[in-house]
Amino acid sequence: MPKPKRYKMKQAKHPRQKQAPAMESKPQHSDEHKPERLQKIMATAGLGSRRMLEQKIKKGEVLINNKPASLGQSACTGDHLSFAGQEWKVVNVAGKQRSLVYNKPTGEVTTRSDPQGRPTVFDRLPKIQGARWIAVGRLDINTSGLLLMTTDGELANAMMHPSNQVDREYACRIFGEIDAEKLANLRNGVMLDDGMAQFSDIQPAGGEEGNQWFHVTLLEGRNREVRRLWASQDVMVSRLKRVRYGAVFLPKRLRMGEWSELSALDHKILREDVGLGPIPDQLALKPEKGHRDSDKRSTFKKTGPRKKSTRYKNVDRR
Repeated sequence: MPKPKRYKMKQAKHPRQKQAPAMESKPQHSDEHKPERLQKIMATAGLGSRRMLEQKIKKGEVLINNKPASLGQSACTGDHLSFAGQEWKVVNVAGKQRSLVYNKPTGEVTTRSDPQGRPTVFDRLPKIQGARWIAVGRLDINTSGLLLMTTDGELANAMMHPSNQVDREYACRIFGEIDAEKLANLRNGVMLDDGMAQFSDIQPAGGEEGNQWFHVTLLEGRNREVRRLWASQDVMVSRLKRVRYGAVFLPKRLRMGEWSELSALDHKILREDVGLGPIPDQLALKPEKGHRDSDKRSTFKKTGPRKKSTRYKNVDRR
C-alpha cells in the first residue's frame, strides 16, 4: 500500500458533514489593519498579562506616540509605543493561531475553574501568553476522548455552530438489550426534553449481547445528547469516548491526559472545512533600533505534560 501523504489520514467509515461553501479568501497581508486595544497588542507580544498591563496603563507608564496612553485606547499600524524603557513600532503581521488535540480522561470537567475543586481539562494544557485555549465542544465528567482546543475563536464558533453540521463520532458501550427497532428509532429521531434528536449513523463495533459496543455520529452537540438518546430506548451507556470531531481523529498512540499540537496546515484545513478563509492579519510590536529585541523570545511557553510528535497526519483533507 502506498504511504499516505503528509497531513492526510484514512477516510472515516461514517458519512461526514456537508461542507459549507467556501468564503472568498482575503489577502493574508495588507498595509492597514483595524485598530486593536493596546493591552491586547502588548499581551500578545509577551509584555505581560492584560490585567497587569491595564494597571500599567492606568498609572501612565505606557506611552503612545510620546503621549500617555489611556485605558481602552486602541493602536494601529505605524503607532509608536514606549514602556519600561523600551520602544516599539506597531506593525501588521500574518495572523497566527494554535490548535491541539487533548485526550481527556474521565474525572475532568470542561471548565476553566470548578467550585468543587475538581481537575479541569485546562490544567494539563501548555501555558500561552496573549491568548487563551477554547474548547471546541464539551465533554461531561464521565466522558473521555478527543477534545479539540484552539486559540482561534472564529474556528471554534464555526465548528460548534449547528448550521455547519460538523459531525462528532463516539464509541459507546451499551448495557441492555438492543434490537433493530431501537436502532431504527435512534436513526429516524426521537423526542427528547429539548426537541427531536437522532444519530446520523450507527455502526456495531463488537461486544456481547447485553453489553455491546457501537460507533455513533451526531451533527450537533447538545448536553449529554448521546446518553439521553440511548436512555430513550431503555438502555444505558456504561462507557463513552469521543474518537473524532469533524476531520480530526483521536490518535491511537496519544495517552490519556496528553496533548498533541496540530500543524499550521492542519489548522488551515479545519478552517476551510467550515468555509473560513485564511487567518486574518494581526497587529504586533517591532522593537525600534537601538533597543533590546525582547520580541524575539517565543510568545508561547511550552509547559505541561509531554507533547507527542505531530507526524501522525492527524487531519484528513477532504
